Amino acid sequence: MTTELLFRADAYLRDCESTVTGTTPEGGILVDRTVFYATSGGQPGDCGQVAWAGGRATIATAVKAEGGLVALVPAEPVALPPVGTVLRQRLDWDRRHRHMRVHTALHLLSVVIPLPVTGGQIGADRGRLDFDMPDPPGDIVAIEARLNELIGLDLAVTDQWITDDALLANPGLVKTMSVMPPMGQGRVRLVRIGTEASQVDLQPCGGTHVARTAEIGRVEIGKIEKKGRQNRRVSITLVD
Repeated sequence: MTTELLFRADAYLRDCESTVTGTTPEGGILVDRTVFYATSGGQPGDCGQVAWAGGRATIATAVKAEGGLVALVPAEPVALPPVGTVLRQRLDWDRRHRHMRVHTALHLLSVVIPLPVTGGQIGADRGRLDFDMPDPPGDIVAIEARLNELIGLDLAVTDQWITDDALLANPGLVKTMSVMPPMGQGRVRLVRIGTEASQVDLQPCGGTHVARTAEIGRVEIGKIEKKGRQNRRVSITLVD
């Protein structure tokens, strides 16, 4: 049995009931379904609270476990609930929502800087992408203005699923140079910004996003950092 990822169908779901299916040697709680995003793809795992009859725990993060399972990791050692226990999960929603805003903004950053991506990281206040960029970009003020212009268009953010074979037949969908999207389960999730008829961006992604770009709010681009011979790091910060 794998863990059902409820955030894939609804990234705005803040709590749910689940059943404990086991524990990990490290003290994580395995569940049959979850609203907690598990650390991957540069996006941190969610934190929050869980409660059950006779106990509760603060969750520091969620991580992937073997067999397609998700483990909720308590912030401090607690007596773990036994298998079969009904568990109530509740996200730290403010932190998750900020991750969603930053993540969608980074997808748009890859539009205004149309270069291969060599790495990335998402935080609650800021995020960054590393680009295969031998020379520094031109007008940073203009790039920031274009990024905020796209955000202000209030574009819809939606997803769709394609087969592994369809992705392999369209390698241009993958913007990352060093990491391929998770494959092997027969299908891959694509995140689209804009409508299918006039999309701004379409790329494989397993993370959580806002429903419309205006939800991101205004962002600022920080100093461009050189990281190696050809790599440059571009950071963005949520202004509010």
